[in-house]
Amino acid sequence: MTQQPHSTQQPHSPSAGGQEQPPAWNDSGQAPGTRGHGAPPSGSGLAAGGAVFAGVLMLMNGVIAILQGISALAKDDVYTRVGDYIYSINLTGWGVILICLGAVGVITGWGILSGMSWARVCGIVLAGLSAILQFMFLPYAPVWSVIMIAVDVFVIWALAVYDPAASGARR
Repeated sequence: MTQQPHSTQQPHSPSAGGQEQPPAWNDSGQAPGTRGHGAPPSGSGLAAGGAVFAGVLMLMNGVIAILQGISALAKDDVYTRVGDYIYSINLTGWGVILICLGAVGVITGWGILSGMSWARVCGIVLAGLSAILQFMFLPYAPVWSVIMIAVDVFVIWALAVYDPAASGARR
């Protein structure tokens, strides 16, 4: 490392007493003996923000699923089928499924935002179930289902890599 402009001594030159002095700065640009920031703890940055975002997505997705379920129960012609599909459930069945999934999603989203550890596991399971059900809902809303599958994959990732111990969240 080169000598700092404000330094008056050479980093490894002996002092007046004949003893060698430690370098003023180490290779990381810090004074010896000081602790640097180093790498951030696992799961603290992007994953912690992703977990909060996943909680918000779960909460909003739950409310939207409840509204979708109510509309599917209210009228059978709200959604039109886009061709034949091997997985066929009538709209009344979808309404009940969406309302139940939405209610659990709202509770899980609230739990994730509150920092509950049970909510992370429940959120991963619920997002996986939601991705499977959105695949089955493809004939009714193909674009929406593909978007929701992508959101569910993000939620699974964010909740799986999040380490609450590293970010200081409550358990």
